[in-house]
Amino acid sequence: MKLGISTYCLYGAMANGKMDVLQAMDWIKEQGADHVEIVPIGYDLIETPALVGSIVDKAKALNLEISNYCIGANFAGLDDEAFEQEIKRVQAHVDVANQLGVKLMRHDVASRPHAETGTAYFEKDLPKLVEACQRIADYALPHGITTSVENHGFYLQNSERVRRLVLQVDRPNFKTTLDVGNFICVDEPSLYAVQQNLPLASIVHLKDFYIRPADSNMGEGWFQTLHGQYVRGAIVGHGDLPLQAIVKHVKQSGYDGYISIEFEGMEECLTGTRVALATSRRLWEEA
Repeated sequence: MKLGISTYCLYGAMANGKMDVLQAMDWIKEQGADHVEIVPIGYDLIETPALVGSIVDKAKALNLEISNYCIGANFAGLDDEAFEQEIKRVQAHVDVANQLGVKLMRHDVASRPHAETGTAYFEKDLPKLVEACQRIADYALPHGITTSVENHGFYLQNSERVRRLVLQVDRPNFKTTLDVGNFICVDEPSLYAVQQNLPLASIVHLKDFYIRPADSNMGEGWFQTLHGQYVRGAIVGHGDLPLQAIVKHVKQSGYDGYISIEFEGMEECLTGTRVALATSRRLWEEA
C-alpha cells in the first residue's frame, strides 16, 4: 500500500495564493506522503502545457510518485455533437496523463440534477455512458493507462450503478476510483458499498463526513444528501463514517495499491490534510 495526498485537499491554500501546485507537491512530500494525485482545479494542463513538464520535474526532484490524474466529465444528456466533443476533450486529457507519466486516470462520467437521478434516466443514459468509457479506455490502452469512474455526482454514485457501468464497459483498463466517503451522498451504507466496489477499484480515496438527520436544519458548511440527510466534510477518522471497519476491510482484502487522502472539511486545509494523513496511517497500521 502507498499512502498519499490529492492536491484537491489543498485547493483552499492554492485558491488564496498561499501556494501553487508545485509548492503543494513540496508540502505533500514534507508530510511523508508516498505519492501525489493531481487534480487540476483552478488551472488546465491542456491550456498550460509547460506546467505538465514542471510537475514531472518537481516529482522527480522530490522522488514523489504521481499516482493518478483526475478530471471532470459528463456524457449524460448530450446531443451527438456535444457527446463527440466531450469524448475528444477527455481523450486530450489522456494525452496529458501520459505526459505526466501516470498509469491511472479518473474522469467523471455523468451527472444530472437531483430530479433526474432516478432509475429511468440512468437506464436511458447507460448505453451512451458505456460507449464513452469504452472509447476513452481504448484510447488510453496503448499508453498503459487505466481509466476509471469515481462514485460522484448523486447520479453515478451508488455502488451498484458504478458496478454495472464498469462491468458493461468490460475493458481490462477501466475500473473505479473508489471513494469510501462519497456513497453517503446517496445515503448508501459506506462499508457495504466499499465491499461491493473494492474488487473493481484502481485506486482508493479516504474521506470522512459528519452526518446529521434530515430534520436537523444544519447551517453553513453542510449540504444535503440525495434523500435529505445533512453531511459535512470531516478530517479522516474524525467523522461519522465507519472508517476503522472500512480500512480494515480494504487491508484484509489484500488491496496493495494507492490510497489517497481527500479532505474537504471546514478546518484550515493544511491542518486538516496533515491530521488526515497521520490518522489514515494509524488506521492502516492498526487494521
